[in-house]
Amino acid sequence: MSKSALFDKGLKIRKEVVGADYVQRAFDKAGEFGREFQELVTEYCWGASWGREALSRRDRSLLNIVMLGMLGRNAELALHLRGALRNGVTPDEIRDALFQLAIYAGVPAGVESFRIAQEVLESPETHPNAPSKGQKP
Repeated sequence: MSKSALFDKGLKIRKEVVGADYVQRAFDKAGEFGREFQELVTEYCWGASWGREALSRRDRSLLNIVMLGMLGRNAELALHLRGALRNGVTPDEIRDALFQLAIYAGVPAGVESFRIAQEVLESPETHPNAPSKGQKP
C-alpha cells in the first residue's frame, strides 16, 4: 500500500474513532511546525496499525485504554476512552479493563485511570443528547 493510501486509510479511521472535529483541531493546532508529525501519526498509527484487520477496533480501543493508562498519558487516555465508546466498548468493559490495568501496572495507575474514565463517562460531551444535571429528560 502506498504512503498516500496509508495516510488516507488512517485519516478515515482516525476521524471515525476520535471524531472529525478532533482530527481537524489537531491538524490546525499543529501549524506548519507540527503538520508533518500529524501526518506521521495519521499514516503510521492510524493507517498502518489501526488499519490492520486481525483485531477489531473495539479490541484495539481496550488495548489502548490499558496502555495509555499504564503510561500515564492522561489526555490521550481520555481521547481514547471516548473513541472506545464510539467503537462499541461498554462502560462495564472499560471498568474491567481498568481493573486489569490496576493489577498489572499498579494501583496508582488504576486510581488515575478510573478518575479519568469517570470524568469522560459523566461528561456532557460524551452524551451530547442527554439532559443536563437538574434538567428533566
